[in-house]
Amino acid sequence: MERKLGYNFYEFFAGGGLARKGLGDKWECLFANDICPKKGDVYRYNFGGGAELTTGDIKHVTPKMLPGEATLAWASFPCQDLSLAGPKPKSGLSAKRSGCFWPFWELMARLDDQGRAVPIIVLENVAGLLNSNEGKDFTSLIQVITERQYNVGALVIDAEKFVPQSRPRLFVIAVKDSIEIPQHLLGKQADCPWLPNNLLKAYCNLPNQIKNNWLWWNLPVPESCRNTLKSILENEPVGVKWHSNRETERIISLMSDANLEKLKKAQQAGGVQVGAVYKRTRKENGKSVQRAEVRFDGLSGCLRTPVGGSSRQIILVVEGESVRSRLLSPREAARLMGLDEKYKLPSKYNDAYHLMGDAVVVPVVKWIERHILKPLCQANHGSSSLPSQEIGAA
Repeated sequence: MERKLGYNFYEFFAGGGLARKGLGDKWECLFANDICPKKGDVYRYNFGGGAELTTGDIKHVTPKMLPGEATLAWASFPCQDLSLAGPKPKSGLSAKRSGCFWPFWELMARLDDQGRAVPIIVLENVAGLLNSNEGKDFTSLIQVITERQYNVGALVIDAEKFVPQSRPRLFVIAVKDSIEIPQHLLGKQADCPWLPNNLLKAYCNLPNQIKNNWLWWNLPVPESCRNTLKSILENEPVGVKWHSNRETERIISLMSDANLEKLKKAQQAGGVQVGAVYKRTRKENGKSVQRAEVRFDGLSGCLRTPVGGSSRQIILVVEGESVRSRLLSPREAARLMGLDEKYKLPSKYNDAYHLMGDAVVVPVVKWIERHILKPLCQANHGSSSLPSQEIGAA
């Protein structure tokens, strides 16, 4: 058996293991955790049994349960209390679900105290974290990280550069101050395309002592063109049925004049035009009104967890005067997350859709691994500050 260099990682809030898919085979998962047994079943099926996965509340995970020394800890902690979607107001990092960050960080701190600090940590969440609690949540998060002698930077990466889905997400990438960072991985504020105004504002609001530990990661933008929404649709969708004419007409009746105009232009464009629809509640003349909002720009809206009917994305297929509608299928949702066709999905629609809506986009993780994580590991190979191992490869 050929031997090659590999690195270890811990995966928290693992879901169906999409971060693991993105990291690839050169990274060996030593430990994974998720609170949901259903997601755990999917994880185990797709990763050869998943013996390294523990299902249960992260509050019950102890350092003793984490084997060895990991190079990386990946944590896509819950976003429900930070997201712009759903009911408001939000409670941010003090709430039950998104507050799961704190027991995760306590675990990282305890490893540090034991001399087993994880040298690279990646956190992923919605960009709403930047504004949560008037920016205080983001400051608190960055502060506890830097207090443990980590240098840290953040990026807001929209998955639309990789897959036909509009899905901006915040990635916080922290490295121990003993880690050597190759110069090409760092840039100036103006050099990075992944720094929207809300992130720059959040940085400006940080205390000066924290800014001293800030990193401007230099992550390039992919050159290759992504697929379109039309290209990922199933010819014969599995798990969903086409709506009746009456249901399609009802969806159209919920459109505002601006969205009806989009539909009209799609009908006049010729050929087959594919749109994505979400039902949303809007304020009009002081009243809450349900609206169906459509886009024909080749992208789907951001996948969400199916808490209610409005959280399920609708596909609109237009060909001249013909307009058909249906729900996005589970396999199409998986394609929007960058998964291959071999990935096994749950048999129930809601379980599959929830799994995808609550996950990280695989090609985005691959891009971060390729342009930041892998170069960091290569630059520090053989250094005592970065644990590594030889792993087998067929």
